[in-house]
Amino acid sequence: MTQITNPSPNLYNEDLAPAQERRWGAFSIFNVWTSDVHSLWGYYLAASLFLLCGSLMNFVLAIGIGSLVIYALMQMVGLAGVRTGVPFPVLARASFGTFGANVPALVRAIVACFWYGAQTSAASGAIVALLLRNPAMLEFHQTSHMLGHSTLELICYVAVWTAQLLIIQNGMETVRKFQDWAGPAVWLAMLLLAVYLVVKSGTISFGGEIPQEVLLEATREAGVPGTPGSFVTLTAVAATWITYFAALYLNFCDFSRYATDEAALRRGNAWGLPVNLLAFCLVAGVTTTAAWHVYGEVLLHPDQISAKFDSVFLAVLAAATFAIATLGINVVANFVSAAFDFSNTIPKHISFKRGGFIAAAIALVLYPWAPWETNATHFVNFIGSTMGPIFGIMMVDYYLIRKGVVDVNALYQEHGEFRFQNGWHIKAFIAFGIGMVFSSILPTFTSLLPSWWGTYGWFFGVLIGGGSYFLLRATDR
Repeated sequence: MTQITNPSPNLYNEDLAPAQERRWGAFSIFNVWTSDVHSLWGYYLAASLFLLCGSLMNFVLAIGIGSLVIYALMQMVGLAGVRTGVPFPVLARASFGTFGANVPALVRAIVACFWYGAQTSAASGAIVALLLRNPAMLEFHQTSHMLGHSTLELICYVAVWTAQLLIIQNGMETVRKFQDWAGPAVWLAMLLLAVYLVVKSGTISFGGEIPQEVLLEATREAGVPGTPGSFVTLTAVAATWITYFAALYLNFCDFSRYATDEAALRRGNAWGLPVNLLAFCLVAGVTTTAAWHVYGEVLLHPDQISAKFDSVFLAVLAAATFAIATLGINVVANFVSAAFDFSNTIPKHISFKRGGFIAAAIALVLYPWAPWETNATHFVNFIGSTMGPIFGIMMVDYYLIRKGVVDVNALYQEHGEFRFQNGWHIKAFIAFGIGMVFSSILPTFTSLLPSWWGTYGWFFGVLIGGGSYFLLRATDR
């Protein structure tokens, strides 16, 4: 374990320090991924991509290859976390500078706060859908309103918002314990729902019987171009699946730093990524096609399926499952990241817990306007696409420039190795700007690039941002 000597108070607090207690075994790492992908949006995307593959073999190839790439990328950043013991914003100091690292950290935090609110809204929506089965609740929902929403929606949102704060009140160890029971519980409930619908439909199918025009209309939000089953579509399916995890590529070290060793990380990632992801997509797809046979509709959102259940028990089970699953991804993908990112800006005054409260408070303040239901999503997606260049720069710096060796103590020194230009590494920001041009600016604001470019924007950001950084650093060697 790395012991930090004489750290700068502007760069250090106990939460940002290298992890000393490492209790996350393979099972806990595995459940990072069950918590991250098993959400309402994750289900929608998984079911959409499953149907767009056109056949079981295409599905195994596209999602399987995509999941292997995700595993390889997560191993890269995960190993950096295990070896250094530091969270994402501290690791970013090695490439962006001791204070320059706040820029990529705040980019990640902005995206996290937005989606924290969006996922909280989705989880509360599943509970609202269940309550509306009661006539009195339905009348209350229709007649009472506050802050631009029904009072029932507001109450459920605040309830879910509060539950998430309780999960993290004791820090990362509470997060681990929540994941370790929530992940398996969600899987069990999903399998029960899948079996129920398959038995009711009397068949297992892979979507080939769904009319193409109906399928394309139902899956258009997934952003995958082409004809279902074609090579172009399969390539886009794999790329979309890989890009879905863009945020976690940056801050997975927030979790892997607590892994007991590299072997635990490798096993947890192996089961949690290629195996778990393939199985999750398969269950989501089979459930959706079974629902097509039972209800005659393409119901890609699981709360739409649960609303059709005649059984109150199944409806309650589905609502609880989707709410818990969405809480899981919110804690993993949004709360933890934002907590460390905000803490990194003013370590003397903002701890992990306070950083998390800031993120939660922002999500609460945003609720009356619900920007996740408006065109603000395009702004957040634009900000999110800048994560490609950040990831490329950090991985090039760690593996190609530093050969996997970082002076961890220097990450906490204002006047040490990572001071660069007064705490800012200008070459990293030049590379970041070049990468942004191709990952975000040109695809979003111009028509200079082909229409398919946006599907692969994150990849171009990684390659161009990382490549530019490597060339700029060549003059230092």
